[in-house]
Amino acid sequence: MKRRTLAAAECPVARALDAIGDWWSLLIVRDAFDGIRRFGEFQKNLGIAKGILSTRLRSLVEHGVLDVVPASDGSAFSEYALTDKGRGLFHVVVSLRQWGEAHLYAPGEARSELLDRSGRPVARLVLPSREGGALSFADTTVRKAAEALSKPRRRPPSGSRSSAGR
Repeated sequence: MKRRTLAAAECPVARALDAIGDWWSLLIVRDAFDGIRRFGEFQKNLGIAKGILSTRLRSLVEHGVLDVVPASDGSAFSEYALTDKGRGLFHVVVSLRQWGEAHLYAPGEARSELLDRSGRPVARLVLPSREGGALSFADTTVRKAAEALSKPRRRPPSGSRSSAGR
């Protein structure tokens, strides 16, 4: 099956996934946040084939997530640096990390840890309401683009299927 583009989708989640949705791209972004900048460093750290890495890096540059910049050591090499748009993915990467920590590890299982500048574990991300309280899935609705001028849709009853984010 040929992959179709979601670049013109009305759903922000679909458009975002079109730009950075495959797992290699998100791992490249994660590594860029960890300070990796060179092709060979990405390849070594991820264990990714050169062709796949080239394709993903090119796509991330085309989508404005990474920039190709001169090497920081003054050598003839180029490096990849996160753009403002790329740095905007920080919360996405942290959210995925925290979801993985909560749901994919056994209690006490060894894993990497995200620390703040003082060396303490980063607090859980919380989506705040406009009033400052924490929002959950049940506290939100999605208004489709075609419904933008009408009232927001009501969330289906608990247990029924939803198209959250669409």
